[in-house]
Amino acid sequence: MTISTLTLNDGSQVPWIAFGTGTALRDQDVRNPVESAIANGFTHLDGAQMYNNEESLGMAIRACGTPRSALFITTKLNGLQPDQTAKTALQVSLKKLGLEYVDLYLVHAPGHHAGRLKEVWKMMEKCKREGLAKSIGVSNFDVAHLQEILEGAEFPPSVNQVELHPYVWKSLQPVIALHKEHGIVTSSYGGLSPLFRVPGGPLDPVIEKIRERLESTRGQSVSVGQVLIKWLQQNDILVVTTSSKADRMREYLDTANVPELTAEEIESIENAGAQHYYKFLVLSN
Repeated sequence: MTISTLTLNDGSQVPWIAFGTGTALRDQDVRNPVESAIANGFTHLDGAQMYNNEESLGMAIRACGTPRSALFITTKLNGLQPDQTAKTALQVSLKKLGLEYVDLYLVHAPGHHAGRLKEVWKMMEKCKREGLAKSIGVSNFDVAHLQEILEGAEFPPSVNQVELHPYVWKSLQPVIALHKEHGIVTSSYGGLSPLFRVPGGPLDPVIEKIRERLESTRGQSVSVGQVLIKWLQQNDILVVTTSSKADRMREYLDTANVPELTAEEIESIENAGAQHYYKFLVLSN
């Protein structure tokens, strides 16, 4: 299975869907789920220093037998110790991962670096210049955080990974508009949370109606999760998802083969999402 890519503002290509090693996999040995994800077709692996599992992620990468050039590896900068920089923190991650470089290095949360974002971003840029990270970006940044680092930046962020689903879509429009202005790819985590964290909301009947139409059109099974992932994909979102189940991994990747949503269906999802604001991860600024 060939996974389509999105083009970053530095010219690099990123697979549109990633297997994440956070959420339930935090502080866990991720060798088995990551090896399973790769065996079932994932090539983009999304890790983080905060997840405390980079060593086992590295073991899985080495064990899978897939050439490094065929994989896209992301990690994220945690809060810095007094003697650390973004570069030295990445060097520790690379040692744990057993890699010479990562494809994407993100500042995980702006609140970790209050008053120092520009300084931290300058060191992120150094990581890119020196080839330790092919591309650099951020996570959980709002408009003010982005504007702070964009001013005087040598390299704008290539990605901003945020909680993104229909229940926060309306509130994120100022951030997404800034992304478009600077060619920043929007990446989503928690994209399926409306189904599992707030069932019974205004989105549910809309998603089910679309699922039935897509299943009829396709002539084979389509899940409610695939409807939401398809909505994300058609909005040019880089999707980060996870599961410990191989059949669910295959289902997520199979979303690429699900028929496209109509413009009316996309609008109905976004209108339903606008009726109920729900954000499950709240970070301090």
